[in-house]
Amino acid sequence: MAEAKPIGKITHFFEKINVAVIEVSSKMKVGDTIRIKGITTDFEQPVESMQIEHEQIKEAKKGQAIGMKVAGKVREGDLVYLA
Repeated sequence: MAEAKPIGKITHFFEKINVAVIEVSSKMKVGDTIRIKGITTDFEQPVESMQIEHEQIKEAKKGQAIGMKVAGKVREGDLVYLA
């Protein structure tokens, strides 16, 4: 089975509020389940909300950088996949 293609990459993590900044490389929307994977990171979670500049959005498109609350600690460079 071929490895899934990443739909985004973590570019920043705000530990105090558990928010990751994800640079989106493929469409992602509220309701999707994503998997965040890196050297020491590997978990799945539903996308419950996303923001751009503190505005709620329903869908992120390629090239956008979005903020999203994450279920665990992530690191810069971790990849985001559709689960």
